[in-house]
Amino acid sequence: MTATAAIPTDSSMIEGPPMATRERDDFLAAMGQAATGVTVVTTANGSERLGVTVSAMSSVSADPPLLLVCVHRRSPVCDAIERNGIFCVNVLSDDQRQISDVFAGRVRTETGDRFACGSWLWRATGAPVLVGAAAHFDCRLAAAHDHGSHRVFVGRAVDAKAGRGAPLLYCDRSYGRVAAR
Repeated sequence: MTATAAIPTDSSMIEGPPMATRERDDFLAAMGQAATGVTVVTTANGSERLGVTVSAMSSVSADPPLLLVCVHRRSPVCDAIERNGIFCVNVLSDDQRQISDVFAGRVRTETGDRFACGSWLWRATGAPVLVGAAAHFDCRLAAAHDHGSHRVFVGRAVDAKAGRGAPLLYCDRSYGRVAAR
């Protein structure tokens, strides 16, 4: 007879104690080799607009159309998404590195307004949609779960469109692009 391990359902079992420094460094180095797309997750409520660069985004389901994003719990965007109940995942095009750096806090705009670095539209939910993005997913918040340092948001896409540009990639702390086909 073969023993199988049960998958924990209690998030405290998943989170566990903090990793030792060496384990954490090894984990981060290994994750650095995982190429990801670069997104800017936005939300809004009236005149309040917030956004943050996020690389942790994934499809959950096509029926219904669900996706997830992970936002650091210390980011003001995290609480704003909870309050507003909406967010938009803007998949950056490979010519939008500057926008990624601005929303990651690495580069400041002249006015201090992160949204000044791009042109924005508003679709179904009212969350800012980046003009020229490789794709966007305008979402209503379906669920939120805290795990470790991040909150996982599951969104129901009420408006999703593919753009024309190739996506911006991130790997080993640098940007890249899809090779020509």
